[in-house]
Amino acid sequence: MRGSHSEGGGASTELALGAVDVLPAGALEERLASGRPLRVKLGIDPTAPDIHLGHVVVLEKLRQFQAAGHVAVLIIGDYTARVGDPSGRSALRPLLAPEEIDANSRTFQEQAFKVLDPDATEVRRNSEWLDMPSAELFALVRRFTVARLLERDDFSKRMAAAEPVSLLELLYPVLQGYDSVAVESDLELGGTEQRFNLLFARDVQTSFGREPQAVMTMPILPGTDGVRKMSKSLGNYVGVTEPASEIFGKLMSVPDDAMPLYWELLVGERLDRSRHPNEAKRDLARRICDRFAGPGSGTAAEERFDRIHLDRETPADAPVHRIEIGGDVHLPALIREAFGVSGSEARRLLAQGAVRIDGETVPADRLDLPSGDLAGRVIQLGRRRFVRVVPD
Repeated sequence: MRGSHSEGGGASTELALGAVDVLPAGALEERLASGRPLRVKLGIDPTAPDIHLGHVVVLEKLRQFQAAGHVAVLIIGDYTARVGDPSGRSALRPLLAPEEIDANSRTFQEQAFKVLDPDATEVRRNSEWLDMPSAELFALVRRFTVARLLERDDFSKRMAAAEPVSLLELLYPVLQGYDSVAVESDLELGGTEQRFNLLFARDVQTSFGREPQAVMTMPILPGTDGVRKMSKSLGNYVGVTEPASEIFGKLMSVPDDAMPLYWELLVGERLDRSRHPNEAKRDLARRICDRFAGPGSGTAAEERFDRIHLDRETPADAPVHRIEIGGDVHLPALIREAFGVSGSEARRLLAQGAVRIDGETVPADRLDLPSGDLAGRVIQLGRRRFVRVVPD
């Protein structure tokens, strides 16, 4: 694991291993020296329905604090999700419907327990305290200046480029900071892109006469493209509830040069550079599958991967999709129904040559096929998804 550090020095602790920053210098050691269990806060906005391996990095750090006897406070940002976190963004985040936020909040909590001990986790939704009367909101925001909020890089860069920054986005650090007041946070965890928000929360606590929290930032796990931050919206994610075959296949697509960071952040080990890159990648993929999809699932997923990609076999466990025989079948509609993608996505995949029937690429202009020509054949979407078409 990488060594942690603090600005201005400061001693490392076992719990800080792997962190990028522990701030301010000596604050964590001082809190630990008190001998009392710390309240360690992690907030996640449910902007997507699933937790991916990028979330696991900071969840694992929270689990380590749990194991050391501290209180894990997991905040589901069902209220701040309505505002939209500007961290690392060049534009305003799209707003979600309240029903989406509620549904995502439920699945986030369930999936977080794949890493955390549920019996030792205090789960809170920040709508408990942020859904406040306007008079209370005005009293909160008047404590801080616009100049202080504009110190964050995301805002200053966008303003320099004459790009809009909404008032709603300016509110976000204040609201997230108030979370730390509400739960009496001793330490807050987050990714490196959260540094401003985490430090600003200290200002919010101080304004209420509370002792400011320590801050620990963790490295960002790149997505399966090896470059950009892992994100469902970018399509470069590995979900913790995906089937083992999907987890294994996605991890095998990660560029070799990203593997050292994957090993460090997800397994807690340094990559053995003497190993062949392919074997190191397979080992990592097996371990991740076993952890999140169940023991033995990694080996089964690897065997399936080899049958498809090395032996060019159709998996025997391909699901069945039934069609009525008679007339033509509109391929975008069939793909939408069989694979659970949108109609526009189905047409895009056809245009990209990502759809095969019995191993042969479907021409981009072939949108309709006789139903009799499809019965008994296998449709492949991308590299890992298969459906066997049978007559109803």
